[in-house]
Amino acid sequence: MYNLPDYKEQDEQIIREFIAAYPFAFITGCDADNKPVATQIPVFIEEQNGRKILRGHMMKHTDHHKAFLQNENVLTVFTGKHTYVSGTWYSNPNIPSTWNYMSVHIKGPIKFLDDHALVEVLRMTTLHFEGQNSRSPTIYDNLPADMTQRLMHAIVAFEIDIQEMDAVFKLSQDRDRESYLNIIKKLEDQDDDGRVIATEMKKRFKRQFHDHAE
Repeated sequence: MYNLPDYKEQDEQIIREFIAAYPFAFITGCDADNKPVATQIPVFIEEQNGRKILRGHMMKHTDHHKAFLQNENVLTVFTGKHTYVSGTWYSNPNIPSTWNYMSVHIKGPIKFLDDHALVEVLRMTTLHFEGQNSRSPTIYDNLPADMTQRLMHAIVAFEIDIQEMDAVFKLSQDRDRESYLNIIKKLEDQDDDGRVIATEMKKRFKRQFHDHAE
């Protein structure tokens, strides 16, 4: 994690909204022989009995499932839009170019859950991605029973107890006002990634420069 104070996001609500917007997370850990493993799957943040957790499901008997059974300590990374920022956009162009991005890192032990929890996770996941459309034929409750039985044998639900959570939203916070505004202008002419980063920078402009200028 690029651990510089200027780039750290401290607002937990903003972090939660980011995780909800970009739930397809990268989960990594090591097996009993310290061999690294990883997978990418949708993960959701929740609060249960005062505990903050991540929940999701994964396929059984994969290298990562076996490794997480041997070593419960995992790192979950949520990444959002990102974009190149040219040094030529700065008020002083004799500064190296960089990359703007948003990322949340969560550390904690992973625990695998029973079939009842798996049904809850599958219902939550399918409803989420089907826009809460309970009539969609692909949500868990509308799938044929024989299909869900086969599915349940192949996957397992999990939860991760959130012990550390760090968010880096590197959005040119270390640049002067002129550079900051010019970066926004340039990014608004870029692709979707650039425009999203420009929007995030505009949200933070007043806080960044402590005034009410447009």
